[in-house]
Amino acid sequence: MKLSLVQHGEAKPEAEDPERSLTENGVAGIRSVASFIIRATDINVQMILHSGKKRAFQTAELFAEKLKPPKGVELGKELNPMSLPWGWVERLAQMEEDIMLVGHLPHFQKLSALLLCQDENKPIIKFHSGGVISLFKDESGIWSLIWIITPQIVPSIE
Repeated sequence: MKLSLVQHGEAKPEAEDPERSLTENGVAGIRSVASFIIRATDINVQMILHSGKKRAFQTAELFAEKLKPPKGVELGKELNPMSLPWGWVERLAQMEEDIMLVGHLPHFQKLSALLLCQDENKPIIKFHSGGVISLFKDESGIWSLIWIITPQIVPSIE
């Protein structure tokens, strides 16, 4: 199973937009990353789940435009910034199909640390807005990092 963790794209400040929509730069970054991973990786997500916050929903929709997941885009449980990661650790242990989760920090920081080193207090991955972290779970349930792509390293395409 492959898991893609996506921190939502760059969002407007709350003072400017209380719903925190994506900025133009955030939209462009997501489109660039999505186009790049289609060309450069073997990504094949079946479904994209998001937190429900506007910036995460917009990010999920932009990825779905390029990735075309067969099971679409859905609201996921426990993907908010302060959600506890253990629920997802248990769910992912039972899953076999490739999925993408679109959410927030510090939740993804803790989830990735639990999956990779079994300690949520060891932030071993540096997340970036609009970046994708690809993880792989082998037959024995051990997780490993495959790749990380961020908008900063992908050439702008649009």
